[in-house]
Amino acid sequence: MPFNKIHVPQTLPSDLCHAINDELHASLVETCGVNPDDFFCLICRYAPEDMIFHPSFLGDRDPRATIVIEIALLGGRTEAQKEALYTDVRQRLGRIGLPPQNSIMFLLENAPIDWSFSPAGSVKSVLGLD
Repeated sequence: MPFNKIHVPQTLPSDLCHAINDELHASLVETCGVNPDDFFCLICRYAPEDMIFHPSFLGDRDPRATIVIEIALLGGRTEAQKEALYTDVRQRLGRIGLPPQNSIMFLLENAPIDWSFSPAGSVKSVLGLD
């Protein structure tokens, strides 16, 4: 059940933003066993002066063209799955024309009690998980 937030420069075309999420979702399905129907994303646009990134921390990047991929998902993936995700997403970004070095990714893990999609309550209670 990932929820992706993709922070992008204001000038990035919408079709490219959708392509980023499509590739991210495909990678999550392939590397982390995410259900293909769990497809949730919010595109957040920023003005170049509103994102402050060190241009060379752990690699060179163009701060004005950097995208940030924030993934909230249920915990339980191994370190190997996470490393595979990071590698695969960056390869996919390169294939759609985005310089992979201009990406920052991070995961926020949580539990079924931390999600709610309906008035019925948390995912934990709706699915009867104990």
